[in-house]
Amino acid sequence: MRVVYGIGSAVPAHERSLAWRYRGPVPAEIEISPVAVEEFERLLPLIAAYQRFYEVESIDETRNRTFFRRFLGPSEDGLLLAASRDGRLVGYACLYWHFSSLEACESVLMNDLFVDESARGEGVGRALIEAAADVARERGVPFVEWSTAPDNHTAQRLYDSTGAERSEWFSYELRV
Repeated sequence: MRVVYGIGSAVPAHERSLAWRYRGPVPAEIEISPVAVEEFERLLPLIAAYQRFYEVESIDETRNRTFFRRFLGPSEDGLLLAASRDGRLVGYACLYWHFSSLEACESVLMNDLFVDESARGEGVGRALIEAAADVARERGVPFVEWSTAPDNHTAQRLYDSTGAERSEWFSYELRV
């Protein structure tokens, strides 16, 4: 059985009159669901587009295929969510099962959130975030966390509008 986290208008009913905020027509239907095995290959170009967006120098399709396959459900590592409209994939989120030692609990880390350029500003990102929150509730975990690049102001406007609070923590990376 395939679990669908959201079918319906991408823009909440109380905001449909504000469709101008989404810079274009409001999509009639967006389906958010776990990526099925049979659609995994169609997701790989979106993963590569996400990597190009963040200027990854060497995109390796074979490595992507191997790495991201681990998030096909059921998985102890995480979950891939796909956003589709009219049968076409227009976005995805990759969720990692994560932990918080401060709260001594599991959390959901939304490590990737990407919407195809043709569908940006239409509520797809918001629908993926809402689906990630649904996944967290289903798992019984108290929060979803994520980060974005400091110069990704478009994403920050979306994230700020969801009611999420910016963390006071800084992220560091040590290449080894």
